Amino acid sequence: METLAGMKRTRHCGELREGDVGAEIVLSGWVSRRRDHGGLIFVDMRDRSGFVQVVYDEAAMGKDAFHKAETLRSEFVIGVRGKVRARSADTVNPNIETGKIEVVCEELRILNTAKTPPFYIQDDIDVDEMLRLKYRYLDLRRPEMQANLMLRHRVTKIMRDFLDRHEFIEIETPMLCKSTPEGARDFLVPSRLNPGKFYALPQSPQIFKQILMVAGFEKYFQIVRCFRDEDLRADRQPEFTQLDIETSFFDEDDILELMEGLVAELFDKTLGVKLKTPFLRMKWDEAMERFGSDKPDLRFGMELMDISEYVKGSDFKVFASVLENGGQVKVINVEDYANIPRRELDGLVQYVQGYGAKGLAWIQYTEEGVKSPFKKFYADEVFEKIKAACHAKTGDLLLVIADKPLVVAQALGELRLEMARRRNLIDADALNFLWVTDFPMFEYNEEEKRWKAMHHPFTAPRREDVAYLTSDPGRVKANAYDMVLNGVEIGGGSLRIYQGDLQEKVFEAIGLTEEEARQKFGFMMDAFAYGTPPHGGIAFGLDRLVMLMAKRRSIRDVIAFPKTQSASDVMSQAPSEVDAKQLRELSVRSTAVKKEEKK
Repeated sequence: METLAGMKRTRHCGELREGDVGAEIVLSGWVSRRRDHGGLIFVDMRDRSGFVQVVYDEAAMGKDAFHKAETLRSEFVIGVRGKVRARSADTVNPNIETGKIEVVCEELRILNTAKTPPFYIQDDIDVDEMLRLKYRYLDLRRPEMQANLMLRHRVTKIMRDFLDRHEFIEIETPMLCKSTPEGARDFLVPSRLNPGKFYALPQSPQIFKQILMVAGFEKYFQIVRCFRDEDLRADRQPEFTQLDIETSFFDEDDILELMEGLVAELFDKTLGVKLKTPFLRMKWDEAMERFGSDKPDLRFGMELMDISEYVKGSDFKVFASVLENGGQVKVINVEDYANIPRRELDGLVQYVQGYGAKGLAWIQYTEEGVKSPFKKFYADEVFEKIKAACHAKTGDLLLVIADKPLVVAQALGELRLEMARRRNLIDADALNFLWVTDFPMFEYNEEEKRWKAMHHPFTAPRREDVAYLTSDPGRVKANAYDMVLNGVEIGGGSLRIYQGDLQEKVFEAIGLTEEEARQKFGFMMDAFAYGTPPHGGIAFGLDRLVMLMAKRRSIRDVIAFPKTQSASDVMSQAPSEVDAKQLRELSVRSTAVKKEEKK
């Protein structure tokens, strides 16, 4: 193989323009595509910056040098010395930025050959994702994937610069922590030096960043890896990255205003998009009532409407039973879709059942009149009142769910999104930001028969609700806030509890005894006894944010080496078995039974 000795790169492929015509340059990169025209070979050469066409002319190069060019194949690594020239008008390629010029090769060095790739190294490939992940090093060569990771780099650079200007200090916190299982499962790490004891990988730096406020740093941030052992989907990974922020002596308005400034700067400097601030704010109760979601997508309407008062007191047992037991009947109006095929209606019944609803009813306002499975139980005037209340017209379809309020919210909220997708109501280019505030402090766990913190037990309750912490936890609202973009939560935080007695009341409300609280959070409670300032913070999901900015559907497209939905890395074959000696050193014994041992 040849080397680059004496042929150091002077320019990048994608940066050449008409102003470079006549320049002698040296390029290094990969063969993307080769076209042989008999005596002339055209190669699209690629490096991280983009593409340029290189011309190999037998008449100019000589037969031996040209023969080397004839051996070039896709993904060969090459060095090229040549001269930039303008393309003729009829050969200009408007699809690439270097399309008005080309490089005439004077010297070619083949630095390395390559096997034929299992898929094309180009954008918009129709390839199974598992194959892409197996050959991730090839997938990452594709221009769109490199653009995603370069966008991620720019985002983190702007974040650091913005926070540095506002006097925040980046401080690292431990990766090996104490296990305090309150949310998702912890990833545990056995300690060789402390047999039988385990570290936990941090689900977030929550405790440490609050202790940094006790320590007087006042403004902290960190772009940090976090770990959660939970079931995965498109926007979840077992290891993920967040921008973590904590600050002292700020109130909620201060934090929200600062974060709006950060996000506005991100979109301006990376995408050239000017965001309008301040962002809309909506309380949790209103979001759930109108959209059935605490992260509503406001790019379209189709709000949830309560028709309980119109359908109560009838012989229709489904509605009557639900309303008698404190439930509700709500609808969404799918405009101009009264002619929905019956097969699709049947499919929608199954769809909402997947979100906990027992069933789905409907009202079709057609030219021939009202069509509904419960039409016989109500007078025509009831359907007219519902029509007016829902701002419906002839040709519209109302989809109806009757159930407990939380079930209605979840099922009808998801149905709202699904119908918007099917009806093409979502503007893919719109950027709709929203703050959702005043979350419930607690949620009731039916299995454990106790209240649990909706976010985490260090979230501060609203001052006016403190009196209800132990007597009526379901009534308590928190000083918590989420930033939502197009129906996706991209960041969330809260003001924190900083008084010891209030923290003890919250522990009591979620069923932690004083002994349990001290066992899990003793060092934090000790720290809080030494003068803790009022403080609060927020964390942004970096992967989700970059995914939305890059207009991708999965965070796996903006992470260099992601895991699959089974939390495995098919490229490196992680996780893997380890030998018995390693387990003995860690004082660990596996209870997993190998398949061959079961036979």
